[in-house]
Amino acid sequence: MSRVTVKDILNRKQKEKRKITVLTAYDFPFAKLVDEAGIDIVLVGDSVGMVCLGYESTIPVSMREMLHHVKAVRRAVKRALLIADMPFGSYQGIESAIRNARRFLKEAGAEAVKLEGGKRIMAQVKGLIRAGVPVMGHLGMIPQSVSELGGYKVQGKTKEQADQIFEEAKELEQAGVFAIVLECVPNSLAKRITKSLKIPTIGIGAGPDTDGQGLVIHDLLGFESSVRPRFVRRYAELSQTIHKALAQYRNDVLSKKFPTVKESFKD
Repeated sequence: MSRVTVKDILNRKQKEKRKITVLTAYDFPFAKLVDEAGIDIVLVGDSVGMVCLGYESTIPVSMREMLHHVKAVRRAVKRALLIADMPFGSYQGIESAIRNARRFLKEAGAEAVKLEGGKRIMAQVKGLIRAGVPVMGHLGMIPQSVSELGGYKVQGKTKEQADQIFEEAKELEQAGVFAIVLECVPNSLAKRITKSLKIPTIGIGAGPDTDGQGLVIHDLLGFESSVRPRFVRRYAELSQTIHKALAQYRNDVLSKKFPTVKESFKD
C-alpha cells in the first residue's frame, strides 16, 4: 500500500471529493493501529503534553519531547502522512522555525509540520515553505494561546472574530499551506471557509462541512479525561475495560489464581 503524500491530501478535496481522516498518535503501538486502520493523517500533536505527560496545558512541551514521540510514531507508520506539531516557543522567528522544522523532518521522519496561528506567524509559514517544508495551518481555538483566548472556548462567534479567522485562512492558503485545521469554530464559519479555499480544511469541533475530521485518539477510545468536549464521539470505553482488567489481575494474584502451573515453566 503506497504512502499518503501531501499531494494525495490536496487531491482528496480537489479531485476525489473524499473526506480526510486524521487522528493523533504519540507512541508505537497506537500509531501502528491507527496506520493499519487506513487513517490518512497521523498527527503527533503537542497535546501529548496533556494526554501522556501529565502537563496542565500544551505550553511546557519541548522540542526534545516532541522529537522523542515523533520518532516512535515514525517507526510504526508505513502508510499515513505523518505530521508533527511544532511546540510552543519553537517558531518565534523564521530562523528558529526552519531549524526546528528541519529537525522534525531529518531526525524524526515527519513529512510535514503544523503551526498554530495566522497573521502573527505568516512570515514563519512563508519561510518554511520557501525552505521546502510542507506546512499545515491551525486556526480557531489554538491551544498554545489558550491563556490569551480566555480558556478552551469556541472562537469566531462574533462577526469580527469570524471575519478575522476567515481572512487568516485565505492568507495561509496564499502563503502555501496544504491544509488548515479549524478547531472549535461555529459550523457556519467552517463551512464558509471550506467553500472558499482550494486546500482542505480539517475540523476539530467545527461541524460536518469541513473536508476532513480530526480527533485525539484517547478521546475517541474513551480514556478518562478532565475535559470532555461536546464534539468528541467516544467509539469505545477503554478506561472502564482497562480498570476492570487491572482489578481482575490484582485479585487473581492476591487469591493465588495467577499464575497457574500451565503458565509456569517446567524443570
